[in-house]
Amino acid sequence: MQSRSSILKFLIYTLLVFLSAVFLMPIVWVIFSSFKPAGELFTWPPTLLGRNPSLDNYTHAFAAGDFGRWFLNTVVVSVLATVLTVIVNIMAGYVFAKYEFKGKKLLFGMVMVTLMIPLEVIMIPIFKVIVSTHMYNNLWGLIIPAVASPTAVFLVKQYYEPIPDALMEAARIDGASEMQILMRIMLPLAKPIISVLCIFSFMWRWNDYLWPKLVINSKTKYTLQLALANFSGEYSVDWSSLLAMSVISMIPVLVVFLTLQKYIIGGMTAGGVKG
Repeated sequence: MQSRSSILKFLIYTLLVFLSAVFLMPIVWVIFSSFKPAGELFTWPPTLLGRNPSLDNYTHAFAAGDFGRWFLNTVVVSVLATVLTVIVNIMAGYVFAKYEFKGKKLLFGMVMVTLMIPLEVIMIPIFKVIVSTHMYNNLWGLIIPAVASPTAVFLVKQYYEPIPDALMEAARIDGASEMQILMRIMLPLAKPIISVLCIFSFMWRWNDYLWPKLVINSKTKYTLQLALANFSGEYSVDWSSLLAMSVISMIPVLVVFLTLQKYIIGGMTAGGVKG
C-alpha cells in the first residue's frame, strides 16, 4: 500500500515538473534568444543560446530609443495606480464588510453589476471624460481610470467579513477612532489581500497596451508596451531589440510576484483557520 502511494506521488510530481517545463519553455527561449545575434534567431536547427552570445541586443535597444524614459513612465504609472487602487478599494471593501447603512445592499449590488459590463462598452465614455478633464496625453490619464475596481472591492469585502466585529468594539471601548481602527487593526490583518491587489493591479497596468494606445500620442510619454509595439515597423520587425526589451520588461513583474507571493500563501492558510 505504501509503495503504491509512493509510485502515485512520484507520477504526480513527474507530471507537475513536465507541465512546469512546458509552461516555462517559451520564457526561457525568449531570455536566451535575447543574447543571440540577429542572424542566429532563425537558423535551423535552432540553438538555445547561439554560437556567439552577447549583450549587443540590449545596448542597441537602449540606443534605438528613449528606453530609460519609457521604463520610468511605466514604473510611475504602475506604482501610482497600484497604491491608489489599494487605498480606494481597501476602504470601500472595508465599509461594505463592517458597516451598516441605508441602501448598502443596493449600492453593493450596483458595484457588482459593473463586473458584467465589458471594457469596450465603457471605453469611449471614459475616454471622453479623460479628454474633458485635460488628462489626454498625460500619465494621469493612465492612472486614474484604473483606481476603482469592483473586483477588488468584492475581494476585500469577502476577506474582512469573517473577521470578528469584537475587535472593532474593543478598540472603540479603548477610545480608538474609526480611522485608527482601520489603520492599526484592520490593515495589518489585510496583508494577504493587499498583496493580491498589488500583484493584480501592478501586472495589469504594467502589461496594458490598449488604453495607453488610446490616451498617449507623444513618444516621450510612452509606456514599455507602446515602445515594444513601436519596434514593429510596417515592413520589418527588429526582433533582436524587441526580445531584449521584452526580457527587461518582465523583470519588475517577476520581482513583485516573488516578493509578495508568501503573503498570498499565508492568507490562504489563515483563511482556513478563520472559518
